[in-house]
Amino acid sequence: MSALAADREEAAVEIVDLATTPLRELNQRLHDLSRAPGPAHWRVLNPNGAHAVAAGIDADVEVEIDGHVGYYCAGMNKRATVRVHGNASTGLAENMMSGLVVVDGNASQSAGATGRGGLLVVRGDASARCGISMKGVDIVVQGSVGHMSAFMAQTGCLVVCGDAGEALGDSIYEARLYVRGSVASLGADCVEKELREEHAAQLRGLLEAAGVDADPAEFRRYGSARQLYNFRIDNAGAY
Repeated sequence: MSALAADREEAAVEIVDLATTPLRELNQRLHDLSRAPGPAHWRVLNPNGAHAVAAGIDADVEVEIDGHVGYYCAGMNKRATVRVHGNASTGLAENMMSGLVVVDGNASQSAGATGRGGLLVVRGDASARCGISMKGVDIVVQGSVGHMSAFMAQTGCLVVCGDAGEALGDSIYEARLYVRGSVASLGADCVEKELREEHAAQLRGLLEAAGVDADPAEFRRYGSARQLYNFRIDNAGAY
């Protein structure tokens, strides 16, 4: 790319420095894009662990965040691409509806919680309860996940390229879990299942979409044994 082309590309990026601009102002401007056209590419400087950065976007824009973010970054994301060049705290991409969220570093608890659509990618590790109650979102973690990940996961996919902590998939519904490494333990009603070609194809597509170079054959699939769907009188004493 020529120097002139690089200058033009830089000029096309809307730069917001949170060291001098209030976070509320940034988010309001991003929210306004759902009603009126604006810059298609944003760059956020000095987030310094601020909470709810780029939350609630409903527009076809790309937002790059240079640094670490706090709670609920990219929460309720719809249509946007949000890239965090750092780590993210609790509730990353919570209840995201569509779009793409990528974190270069690690994510804390409950990444992708209750997500209904889109793709969440964590290049590092994700802590406990990753994908809790997911409802259609796809999550790809290049590292490992903590305990109780995919708890009550209803639909969507969780792909873990590293290891999974205790109680993976506890009380799971119809979500699909793919893990390449070891699993400390499976939660209630979660069992290992056959990895058929249809699953390998799905997994391959998710890995490609996330930019992860891994062989689907190295993964194992987990899902619901469907034993908790209906009340059983024999188990009445356990309730």
